[in-house]
Amino acid sequence: MASYFINRPIFAWVIAIVIMLSGLLAVNILPVSQYPVIAPPAVRIRASYPGADASTVERAVTQIMEQNLIGLDGMMYMVARSDSYGNSSITINFEPGTNPDIAQVQVQNKLQQAKSQLPNTVQQRGVSVTKSTDTFLMVAALVVKDDYHSSDDLSDYIYSNLQEPLARVPGVGALQIFGSQYSMRIWIDPQKLNNLSVTTAEVINAVKAQNAQVTYGALGGTPAVAGQPYTFTITGQKRLEKVEEFQNILIKVNKNGTQVRLKDIARIELGQESYNYGGFYNGKPASSIAISLSSGSNALSTARHVKKLLSDMQPYFPEWSELVYPYDTTEFIEVSIHEVFKTLVEAVGLVILIMFMFMRSIRATLIPSITVPVVLLGTFASMSVFGFSVNTLTMFGLVLSIGLLVDDAIVVVENVERIMHEEPELTAKEATQKSMGQITYALVGIATVLSAVFIPMAFFGGSTGIIYRQFSITIVSAMILSVSIAIILTPALCATILKRHSSSENTRRLKSANPFIRTYALLNLKVDAIINRWNDFFSYLRDRYQQYVQIVVKKIASALVVYVSLCAILCFGFLKIPSSFLPSEDQGVMMTSVSLPAGSTIEQTKSLTEKVYAYFFNAEKENVKSIQSVVGFSFAGQGQNSGMAFIKMKDWSLRTRPDQHVDQIVYRSIKPLLGFREGLVYAFNVPTIPGLGAASGFDLFICDNGHQGHDMLQKVAKEYIYKAQQSPKLAQVRIHGMEDTPQLKLLIDYEKAMSLGLNVASINSTLSSAWGSNYVDNFLDRDRVKKVYLQSLPEYRMTPDNLQEWQFKNNRGQMVPFSSFGSYEWIYGSPRLERYNGVSAINIKGAAARGYSSGEAMLEMQNLAKEVLPPGFGIFWTGVSYQERLSGSQAPFLYAISLLVVFLSLAALYESWSIPFAVMLVIPLGIIGAILAADISIMLPFGQKLTNDVYFQVGLLTTVGLSAKNAILIVEFAKHLYDNGEKLTAAVSKAGRIRFRPIVMTSMAFILGVLPLALSTGAGASGRNEIGRCVIGGMLSSSILEIFFVPIFFVLIMRYFTRKPEVKQS
Repeated sequence: MASYFINRPIFAWVIAIVIMLSGLLAVNILPVSQYPVIAPPAVRIRASYPGADASTVERAVTQIMEQNLIGLDGMMYMVARSDSYGNSSITINFEPGTNPDIAQVQVQNKLQQAKSQLPNTVQQRGVSVTKSTDTFLMVAALVVKDDYHSSDDLSDYIYSNLQEPLARVPGVGALQIFGSQYSMRIWIDPQKLNNLSVTTAEVINAVKAQNAQVTYGALGGTPAVAGQPYTFTITGQKRLEKVEEFQNILIKVNKNGTQVRLKDIARIELGQESYNYGGFYNGKPASSIAISLSSGSNALSTARHVKKLLSDMQPYFPEWSELVYPYDTTEFIEVSIHEVFKTLVEAVGLVILIMFMFMRSIRATLIPSITVPVVLLGTFASMSVFGFSVNTLTMFGLVLSIGLLVDDAIVVVENVERIMHEEPELTAKEATQKSMGQITYALVGIATVLSAVFIPMAFFGGSTGIIYRQFSITIVSAMILSVSIAIILTPALCATILKRHSSSENTRRLKSANPFIRTYALLNLKVDAIINRWNDFFSYLRDRYQQYVQIVVKKIASALVVYVSLCAILCFGFLKIPSSFLPSEDQGVMMTSVSLPAGSTIEQTKSLTEKVYAYFFNAEKENVKSIQSVVGFSFAGQGQNSGMAFIKMKDWSLRTRPDQHVDQIVYRSIKPLLGFREGLVYAFNVPTIPGLGAASGFDLFICDNGHQGHDMLQKVAKEYIYKAQQSPKLAQVRIHGMEDTPQLKLLIDYEKAMSLGLNVASINSTLSSAWGSNYVDNFLDRDRVKKVYLQSLPEYRMTPDNLQEWQFKNNRGQMVPFSSFGSYEWIYGSPRLERYNGVSAINIKGAAARGYSSGEAMLEMQNLAKEVLPPGFGIFWTGVSYQERLSGSQAPFLYAISLLVVFLSLAALYESWSIPFAVMLVIPLGIIGAILAADISIMLPFGQKLTNDVYFQVGLLTTVGLSAKNAILIVEFAKHLYDNGEKLTAAVSKAGRIRFRPIVMTSMAFILGVLPLALSTGAGASGRNEIGRCVIGGMLSSSILEIFFVPIFFVLIMRYFTRKPEVKQS
C-alpha cells in the first residue's frame, strides 16, 4: 500500500485534505461539556401533604408510592424522604445508559396505580414526576440595591415572572426558589371568634363562597328560539383582588340584624405563602432560584440558554434589583476546556521541538508536523460519528494521543533518513520504498497492540465504563488514523520533501549578496553546531548502549534477579497507593451547611449564617468573591434551624498558590467553623462529577433491614458517627439529615368530645387551620392567580397554653373550650425521615481526613460498620461512593483483559506463542515508574497526591501500550535479523543499536507531549496533573529499563523456548 501512495502523492494529499475537512465540519457541530453524561439517569417524584408531620407523610404517601415502584427496568436504587412540612420525595436512580424519557414514563405508569390510595389532599395538589438530578447546575439571584425593598418582594417577582420561563428552557429539570410568592393571608383572632361564636369552618366557607369564579352562561344561547336577534355573555361574581375586598367578606348575619365581616375577626394582608426562607448576597437582601439539570442534558448548553433568557428579561427587572450568579458550575467547564485546549497546543509545540532536535532539519521535522493536524481533525470527526462531545475526557485522550500519533511518522522519517545516510546511492523515493518494506509490519503491529490495550475499556458498563469509553474511542481513533497516515501520507511526503543535507548549500548562502540570506546561513551554522554536538553525544550514548547490551545478554541470570526485585517493588508500591474515584477539583465554588439545635428559630439561623459570612469574607478575603446565604433550606433538610451558603471563589488566575485550592480552604475552615457554639457548620467542596451527590466525600446509608424501629436506628447511627469521629482517617462525618426534635402531641378524648356535641372532623380541621395554615382558595394579584391562606395570629400559637384560647362550636351552637376534651404531652419525633430501597435508613456523609484518600475513608467506614453495627443493620453506598466501589471492583478485570488482548495480538503478529513474552515481560518495567510516581507524591508533604482512581487506571493502561510499543520496535528488527542468519546476540544488539534513536526520540516526544498536563495549573488541573504525572513516570522507567531488558528477554525466549528458524536464502 505504501508504494502505491509513494508513486501517487497527490492522491495521498487528497485523502489527508478530506480527513481534515471532515474534522473541521465536526468541530463546528460537536457539543461542549465538562463531562459526558456520567451520572446515572434519575427520576424524581414529589408530592405534598400540607399539615402532616414526617411520620404521617411517610406512612400515608411515601410508602404507598414506594410499594408500587416495582418492575422498573434498569433501576439501581431509590432514596425516599419525608419531612414535617408535608413534603414527600422519591429519587429513583437508573443504570447508566437507560433512556431517561422511558424511565420517566414507566414511573408515571406505576404511580397511576398508587394515586387512588393517596389522601385526597395529596391527589388534589398533584404528584409531579421529573427527570432531574438532586444537585444544582447554577443559582441565579436578584439582589436589593436600595434600603426600601426586601427579599420578599424579589421572591414574589421570581415566582410571578421568572419561574415559568425558566422551567421551559431546554435542559432545565427542576427549580428550587429560596423564598415564596405573595399570598392573601387571613390571620384569625381566636378571642374574637369565641366572642362572636364563629368557627374557622364558617370563615373558610364564607371566603370560598364570596371569592368564587361563577359562570352564568349567556343570553340567547343555543338552542335559541326562532328569530332570536342577539346573544350576550352573562358575567357576575369574580375572584377578589384587593385586601379591602377580603375585609368586607360577610361571615354571618345575626338574628338582630348585626353583621360579622372578616375584618371583625381577622387581620387581612398581602404576605408570603411561606415565612420559612431568607436570603442574603454579600450581606444584602436577595432572593435566589436554583436550577437543576434534566437527566441527560448538556450543562453548558442549558446554562447558556438560562443566561440568555435572563439577559433578555433583565431590562424588565425592578430597577432597584441586580442580577447575579452566586453559584455557577459551568464557569469551571468553560475555563477547564480552554485550559485543556491550551495544553494541547503546548504539547504540539514541544513535540515539534523535540523532533527538530533529533531530525536535524526543517524538512524532516515538517513531515511529522503535517500529520498532527490531519490526525487531530480526523479524531474530531470520529468523535462526532460516535456521538461524543468535546469534554475533559476526550480532550485528555487527544493530549495523550499527541505523543502517540507523531510516533508513527517519526519512525518512518527516521528510518528513511537512516537508509539515505547509510546508502547514499539511493534517491529519497527509493529510500522511502525500502524503509516502508522494513517497518510497515512493525507500524501495523504497534497500532494493533495499542488498540488492543484500549479497546476492552470501551465495553465496560456503569459510570466508570462511560469514562473509560471516552478515553478508549478517542485514543484508538487517533491511533488508527495515525498509522493510516503513516502508511498513506508520510511516505509520500518523505519521497517528495526529504533530501540529503549539503554543507555546500549553506556555504553558497554565506556568500550571497542578500543580507537576509547571509543572516539565515549564519544562524543555520550556529543551530547546526548545537545539533551536531547533541548528535555526537547521542551517537556516543548509542555506541555505549550497544556495548552494554552485548554484556547484559550474557548475564541473563543476574538480570532476572534484578527483574524479580523490580516486580516485587512494583507489587509493594501498588498496594500502598490509596484508592479513590476521581481527583477532587477546584471548580471555583464551594458550599457550607448550617444546622442549629432542634427548636431554633429562623432569626437564630440567620444570625449564625451572618457569622459564617463574616468568617469567610475576613479569613479568606483574597480567595472569596461572593457569598449567597440561604436560611430555611439545606441539602440535609428544610426548617427554621437549617441554612446554607453558596461561596463563589475569585478567578483561578488570582488563586495560583496550592493553599488557595478549594480543598485547602475547606480544611482551614474546619476548626473555626466548629468553634461556633450556636450550631453545626461545615464547609465542603462540590463533587467532581455533576449529579453524583451534592458534596464531595463519601455518601452512605445505614439501613434498618431488621425493622427494629426508628429509635433503634437513631441510636445505632449515633454510635456509628461517634466511632467515626474518633478515627484519624475521617473528617466531617455527620448525619446528613435532621435530628429528632421535641414535638407537642395533642391528646384528644374523642368520646368526651362527641358527648359534648362536637364533630371530630371539625376539631381536626380547626386545629390544622389555626396552627398549620390552611390553603383556602385563590385570588388575583396583578393578573396572576395566587393563593389565600388562613391561619391564627402569631401571638395565639407561640406556647402550648395558647391551645386554651381555642373554642369549638357544638351541635347546640355553644362554644366548647379545648381544655374540656383535650390535653397535650411532649414527645420526640423526626422532622425528616429517609428510606433506602424501601427500608428505613439514615444518610451519613463525610470526607477523608487530610492526607488520606476517599478509598481509605470508605474502607475505614466499612471496618467501623463491622465493629459497631448490630445484627439487622447494614451500610449501603450511594452517589459517587457507589460508583467508586463499582470502579474499584472493575479495575483488576480491566487490567487482566487488556493484558490478555495484548498477548493475543502479539501472538497473531509474530505467529508464535513464545515471542510475545519478550514484549509482555517488559510491561511491569513501565508500570513501576507510574507506581513510584504515585508513591513519591504520597510521601511528599506538598503537592497533589496521586491515587488509584479512574485517571490513574487510564494512565497505567497507556503505559502498558507504550511499553509494548518500544519493545516491539526492538523485537521486530531482532527477529528479522535472526531469521536472516545473524547470531542471536549479534542480532539483538544490532537491532537495539538501530532502534535506539527512534525509541528515545518517540519516548521524549511523548513525555514532552504530556508534560503540559503534568505541570498545568488552574481550572481542572487536578485531573490533568494526575494523568500526566502517572504517564510520565511510566514512560521514563519504560524508556530507561526496557532498552536493556528487551534484548535480555528476547535472547531468553529465543534460546530456550523457540525453535531456531531456517536461514532464509538471499
